[in-house]
Amino acid sequence: MLKVRNIIIGNGIPKIIVPLVGGSDAELIDEVRHVMNLEPDIVEWRVDTYDHVEDFTAVHFMLVKLRDLLGNTPLLFTFRSFQEGGKREASVTFYQELIMNAIENKLIDLVDIELFLGDVIVKKLVAIAKKNNIYVVMSNHEFHKTPDKEEIVNRLRNMQELGADIPKIAVMPNSTQDVVTLLDATNTMKDEYADRPFITISMGEKGLVTRLSGGVFGSAATFGAGREASAPGQLDAKELRRTLELFHPSHKL
Repeated sequence: MLKVRNIIIGNGIPKIIVPLVGGSDAELIDEVRHVMNLEPDIVEWRVDTYDHVEDFTAVHFMLVKLRDLLGNTPLLFTFRSFQEGGKREASVTFYQELIMNAIENKLIDLVDIELFLGDVIVKKLVAIAKKNNIYVVMSNHEFHKTPDKEEIVNRLRNMQELGADIPKIAVMPNSTQDVVTLLDATNTMKDEYADRPFITISMGEKGLVTRLSGGVFGSAATFGAGREASAPGQLDAKELRRTLELFHPSHKL
């Protein structure tokens, strides 16, 4: 289990993460007020959707505003790279500088670091995060396929070895068997290898069941749409919360 502010990840009902995807300052402020009415467990700022992401000062001031509006709700800072489904292309140098600035500002609680940046860069960013007491969600996204079970488990285990506080993998199913593969890998990870919370998702319409029942197999969190979804298959956060309570009747969020 992992405690982030007042939220315990890895215990009870999977925690609901709701993304912010507004482009302008005004859109983001309006969006975060809407999202807070949904009572998310964690809010994710998908900063790759932000119009001024290349201006680190603008990013800093927006983080100040978001921190104030979120109160004690944990904030996850994510720049999703273009090759893993993000909204804009960026150099590895820019990615590193953006992530390091966000960490060192200490206005966030968690930061997303992509596994396939390479071990050297990942270890460097993880070390900086840990020095500043920021939790690491280490992620990998496959938008065209579902790797086999062994590969999914190996990637999650690799994230653990690289220091992720929360390993995360999201894959795209091309068949219902792909969905079964993802859930089977999740269950195996939980039973045999996981020593910390982790997140698994099968995206799109076929994978919707994993956003609802993933906690039964071992996934510790799921993503619900606020004003707008950030990935294929995300349910409205309120609908998601109601459904999760059906899957986990003995727990409270």
